[in-house]
Amino acid sequence: MQKLRIVTINIHKGLSWGNRRLILHRLREALRFLKADLVFMQEVVGKNSIQAGKHLNWPDKAQHEFLADSEWKYYAYGKNAFYPHGHHGNAILSKFPILHSEQIDTSTNSFEQRGFLYCAVHIPGNPGPLHCLCIHLGLFAASRRKQLRMQADFINRCIPRDAPIIMAGDFNEWHGEDVDDFAQVLGMKDAAREANGRRSRTFPARIPFLPLDRIYLRGLTAKKSATYYRGAWKKLSDHAVLFTESELQ
Repeated sequence: MQKLRIVTINIHKGLSWGNRRLILHRLREALRFLKADLVFMQEVVGKNSIQAGKHLNWPDKAQHEFLADSEWKYYAYGKNAFYPHGHHGNAILSKFPILHSEQIDTSTNSFEQRGFLYCAVHIPGNPGPLHCLCIHLGLFAASRRKQLRMQADFINRCIPRDAPIIMAGDFNEWHGEDVDDFAQVLGMKDAAREANGRRSRTFPARIPFLPLDRIYLRGLTAKKSATYYRGAWKKLSDHAVLFTESELQ
């Protein structure tokens, strides 16, 4: 079986709490330490001319490219939010070739621009692609339910029923019922629950008590799950890092 190390994190646009300091360089070193095969990221800045002018060490490339560096050869980015001085969205970093990627708009109101990033990833020795969805749901419950229905429609239309899936990201939901029910209908399991018997708490990073970030699996088995928030980790974002080691069946 192919072992896969998976990470998801909302990187808070590469800025510290209060948006005072750029912590992107430290985040890159921390992510390298985890030796993940796949990294799912939300609130990734593709361009922001205002912040670039405030920080002398702002990278001259998009944040997902800067974080990928030489560690992850393949990556994809999908714009969620557009504004006059730039844009941000979701990104997936991969050590395996990305065969196809697309950003699916799931905005449901005029207050939030939302979407999910889909990638088909080639895993050597696997007969078909591994289907990856990087998620960032809305702040309102009604919006989240609509977005989950859009995601389910995409999965049912575009992904074979027996194909492996990783769905990871910031679900902005702490009760769990809506997302868990949605995942169960599609044959997916919460990786943290499978490995540890409970959801992982990831927000706020300083003292996490809400399980906002999740990794759901289909066709993979979660062997380990951990949340990184102690020490230097708690200063890298307002969300903790969620890690899973799994086996592709």
